[in-house]
Amino acid sequence: MQTTFPQLLLDHAQRRPDAPAMREKEYGIWQTTSWSSMARLVEALACGLHQAGLTRGEHMVVIGANRPRLYATMLAAQSLGAIPIPLYQDAVGGECVFPINNADVRFCVVEDQEQVDKMLEIREQCPQLSHIYYDDPRGLRNYDQPGLGGVEELIAAGQAHSKAHPQLFREQVAACRPDDVAAMFFTSGTTGNPKGVVHTHNTLINRADVGARFDKLTPADEVLAYMPPAWIGQNIFSYAQWLVAGYVVNCPESGATVTIDLKEVGPTYYFAPPRVFEGLLTSVMIRMEDAGAIKRGMFRYFMDVAQRVGPTRMDGKSIGLVDSIKYQLGDWLVYGPLRNNLGLSRVRVAYTAGEAIGPDLFSFYRSIGINLKQLYGSTETAVFVCLQPDHEARADTVGVPCEGVEIKLSESGEILVKSPGLLKGYYKNPTATAEVLTADGWYHTSDAGFIDASGHLKIIDRVKDVGRLMGGVHDGAMFAPKYVENKLKFFSYIKEAVALGDKRERVCVMLNIDFEAVGNWAERRNLSYAGYTDLAQKPEVYELIRDCVEKVNADLSRDELLAGSQISRFLVLHKELDADDGELTRTNKVRRGFISERYAALVDALYSGKTEQYIETQVKFEDGRSGSVNATLKLGDAKTFAPVKAAA
Repeated sequence: MQTTFPQLLLDHAQRRPDAPAMREKEYGIWQTTSWSSMARLVEALACGLHQAGLTRGEHMVVIGANRPRLYATMLAAQSLGAIPIPLYQDAVGGECVFPINNADVRFCVVEDQEQVDKMLEIREQCPQLSHIYYDDPRGLRNYDQPGLGGVEELIAAGQAHSKAHPQLFREQVAACRPDDVAAMFFTSGTTGNPKGVVHTHNTLINRADVGARFDKLTPADEVLAYMPPAWIGQNIFSYAQWLVAGYVVNCPESGATVTIDLKEVGPTYYFAPPRVFEGLLTSVMIRMEDAGAIKRGMFRYFMDVAQRVGPTRMDGKSIGLVDSIKYQLGDWLVYGPLRNNLGLSRVRVAYTAGEAIGPDLFSFYRSIGINLKQLYGSTETAVFVCLQPDHEARADTVGVPCEGVEIKLSESGEILVKSPGLLKGYYKNPTATAEVLTADGWYHTSDAGFIDASGHLKIIDRVKDVGRLMGGVHDGAMFAPKYVENKLKFFSYIKEAVALGDKRERVCVMLNIDFEAVGNWAERRNLSYAGYTDLAQKPEVYELIRDCVEKVNADLSRDELLAGSQISRFLVLHKELDADDGELTRTNKVRRGFISERYAALVDALYSGKTEQYIETQVKFEDGRSGSVNATLKLGDAKTFAPVKAAA
């Protein structure tokens, strides 16, 4: 599909002018924007930005939640041949300095006062940042800084300019080419400064089109846009595929109302990382524990039926007459109401990606009739590399290569990808580009994996993270930290895990409990606690977590390659790992090296055999203040198991 995003918008506006393009919930009421209204809005914004001096090839930063006018602003920039850069709305001001200076950004469009304050705070470090526009004017009446103005003013100026130059917008859109740069996405920067991933209209539209055709997406589909637009996953699902397939994108009122809005919208196409699916299931299970005995009994009976035959049924296979009747009855009494309660009653296709999803969690959703599948991709590949066909969804793979994709493995087991969706390069970073893109067009993913007998891709870990144990009984054994961490996070009581072991004689882990799940578990046992730190150090909680760790060890003992990665010691951290404290990336990936350095005293205590260790940690609060959290942490031992040899 050789075209550009603004041209796709104009095509929809011409063919189906009154059809809904986007909805936004405001003050509890859903407001609809049609395709023709969206096109007029984009034209006004484009003319306003053109008059203000935004030029072809120039970068423009966009910061905020999913809002129709922010999406329209991105389209307006692209209409002029400029390049939007979405940044994370929860990033602190300092994190925006490098992207803004790296891309020589003069223009910035933000959502509200919070984001304006951030831009004004860093303006001295970014002297070229001359134009800041805000969508929501609340709290900004008395701001009079130079170059600061509202999107409303920009639209009004653009409408006047458009009347004076009626052909300007169409001429600018016609001048855009599919191979022009369409957007830039900054990586999370787990090691050093983030890198700007450059994508053209063609790379993004090609992958969006392939994904849309794979899942038969149509204008009748609905999505809920609630993840950060700076994450390319959200951008593909609510921007690129929106413009390719022409479906309706719904923007929730706020992060706090997402669950309610999900139920009201009832999306047909849904995307979420595993932690969101875990959170939805945890809330259901907590409510079921508080239900009456009859309701609980009925739930357990029909969930047993669902778990036994549901996945087979979802795979399109026969489950027999008796089980079909039982399942249908369960659908009326349990599964249907449950899907409705989760807001997933209309879902045709649901995807999860970013991290491995627990087999039990994956099976649960498929067993109650939700077509949950996995995909594989990255910012550099415009997301779609592998997808799972409807009747081949499995928890231990990420699908088969999708249209246009070639995959091969290097001698080290690294996955190499060739695809029409590959990045053009890293902005102003030819050295980094050369490291990941070969001369003949192969992209180094940095992931270790293999293609199984059925043609599905399996991911083991990041290549750089795969290590070896040294010394002890498991000398030389493979150590895959992410693989171990994901197995731990499959338990609803464990939110985050950091596994240590490379070049050491045994594996130890530092954990975060899931405060809601463990808190509910504690309350049902009349176990009082004063907060996260107090709950995390309860002896009863340590036994709960020890049981999870030992179940992981039992599972690892059956894995010929990773039996040596069993966990010998563990601790539960006194605080939740937080992106504001530098411990997680903005996409919630663990920054393992940083954590190992920050908690070096705890690492030493784990490996020296101590049973407790005092720790004091500096933290940043949501309001920007700094403080500290301290505690004496318990360190626990876990039972390990002899490797189970496969039968001959």
